[in-house]
Amino acid sequence: MSTHLLTLLETLPGSYSGPTRPEDAPYGLVGSGEGTLAAHLAQTLVASSLTRSGTQFVLSSPDAAALATDYADLASVAGAQVRRVATGGTPEEIDTLVPGGPLATYHFAQFVAHATGHSEDAQAADALIADLAVRCAPHVTENNPARDLAWSLWGRTPLLLAAPDADALPHAWQQLLARTGKTLSVPLIGDPLPLVTGAFEAQHEKGDAKVAVILGDADDTLLLAREVLESRIDEIIHVPSPDGAVGYPAQLALWYFGAWVAAYLAERYGASAADQPVLGRAQGVMSGEDREQARLAAPRDDLRRTNVVKDWADDQDLDDVELDEDGDDRDEE
Repeated sequence: MSTHLLTLLETLPGSYSGPTRPEDAPYGLVGSGEGTLAAHLAQTLVASSLTRSGTQFVLSSPDAAALATDYADLASVAGAQVRRVATGGTPEEIDTLVPGGPLATYHFAQFVAHATGHSEDAQAADALIADLAVRCAPHVTENNPARDLAWSLWGRTPLLLAAPDADALPHAWQQLLARTGKTLSVPLIGDPLPLVTGAFEAQHEKGDAKVAVILGDADDTLLLAREVLESRIDEIIHVPSPDGAVGYPAQLALWYFGAWVAAYLAERYGASAADQPVLGRAQGVMSGEDREQARLAAPRDDLRRTNVVKDWADDQDLDDVELDEDGDDRDEE
């Protein structure tokens, strides 16, 4: 577990320190690299697009600098003023610098909220995540909603669903669970009904160890999908918007809650919540560093399969299970 990340999560509410003055409308918004997720979450405030007038916001990071430059040049030629927000790069390519890492999304998104004249939404989002910080902090050992949900996800493959107006949330949680929680999850994007009615029919066992996570408010289609899934997978968990919030504040708050869940999931697996070193090397390659020196291939020892029996050893009676010399389980003869 990365205590540094937990500290950053606790102190994140209200930590945005960038510009708060609204820019000239109309607005365009695009993201690349570490700015992609924030641009998706902020679509409740401004549509993702290139604009020919007003202000074009380009959110990016050094590993996607070339694409960000292309976006900025296109908007500038079309007649818009460009505001480039990034986690790093050369000074001439950045108007606003934000902290990098897995929590960069907060700073990118809050910049967009303030710069598009939605400071009240930014403040409402801060209030929601401040309340979540109190409830999800590491010292809260009883009724900690993030730790409890991480326990429910442990050892399972999460299927992530949300209503069409909140489709950024499955994107957000997939990123968080992978990057921080070191866990593969599957976002179910688009109309969920064909997916949930057909995905497990050829191989019914594929529904084992699956848990559906419904993020935000459930519409009629999601309620139907839930009814279908109840007989096909292990469990369905609804994570509603906190305090009945809607729009941007709700989505940023659910992203923040997902970051806590991911951190505790890493803890449950005995893994570090910090970024894998290979991520930095891969981003370096995308930033122009020598690929031959990046060492992106995993060591042979890292290509092992997880021993499920050993993972559950502390939580169930293994009297009826024997392990062979390689640690594989086999039935008692």
